[in-house]
Amino acid sequence: MNDAIDNDAVDPLTLPDADRGNWVDRRAPAAMRPFLKMARVDRPIGWWLLLLPCWWSATLAAIAADRPWPNLAHMALFFVGAVAMRGAGSTWNDITDRNLDGKVARTRMRPLPSGQITVRQALASMALQCLIGLVVLLCFNGFTIWLGIGSLAIVAVYPFMKRITHMPQLVLGLAFSWGALVGWAAAFGALAWPPVVMYAAAVLWTIGYDTIYAIQDLEDDEIAGIKSSAQLFGAHVQAAVGALYAAVVALLALALWGVGTGFAGWLGLAGFAGHLAWQTSGISRDEPVRSLALFRSNRDAGLILLAGLLADALTALL
Repeated sequence: MNDAIDNDAVDPLTLPDADRGNWVDRRAPAAMRPFLKMARVDRPIGWWLLLLPCWWSATLAAIAADRPWPNLAHMALFFVGAVAMRGAGSTWNDITDRNLDGKVARTRMRPLPSGQITVRQALASMALQCLIGLVVLLCFNGFTIWLGIGSLAIVAVYPFMKRITHMPQLVLGLAFSWGALVGWAAAFGALAWPPVVMYAAAVLWTIGYDTIYAIQDLEDDEIAGIKSSAQLFGAHVQAAVGALYAAVVALLALALWGVGTGFAGWLGLAGFAGHLAWQTSGISRDEPVRSLALFRSNRDAGLILLAGLLADALTALL
């Protein structure tokens, strides 16, 4: 396809952190595009990062129970729930941040600050996505249902944290990592210390990768009065993320040891650690475009760890 045709096919309102020519801009009905963008459907990295701790935890549970694979129905439900709740959380974030977003170059063309949809329409969209998430949650045991409901308070307060603390990434991590608890709870109807340690690791992972993401907005955030860990760490941002990532690997190692993970699981953790080291080596406050690419690469890092855990679970067949 030549460049002229390609340009015509791209929505002129394509957001800076979305891939050029993504399927929402190319294929979705025009009336639906603002809602899909508000739900971040054009930027799937968000639901991947929400989903991966769920899948890690479900597979960790399989290893602990000496099963060759995690519950596949649960894995599918986690996928649907992650997409729906990522969309609902993003919509809530955009509703609360609609005035701030208009002051930041990367976000001023989002559907709400640019006037493509109204707050009432956004609330209706969020309600629908929450309903989908509730239907998914009700498919699990009672303990998991209440555990899932418990995360909503964190999700509700997160958008306000960037106004009062330089560590909103910590609150994001507490919410985004909840799946590390839910995956195990769905399998056993209770919690144990290995998934709690995995949850702590996922929280620190989130702080690390979202700090990289926040590098994109350093100048605009200062003007708009938005706080972030990238500002807090300043010139030491690379060392800070490196320290966070080292702690992530150490905590994951403890969780894997706690369930008796074998060679394949440790190999997956080694690959994950190597990927995080590569990310850290590329961090620069002067390269916002590279920061977005490094942030997105965390999907691949998470999949490397998942592959190792799945391979280790399969050894139960031997």
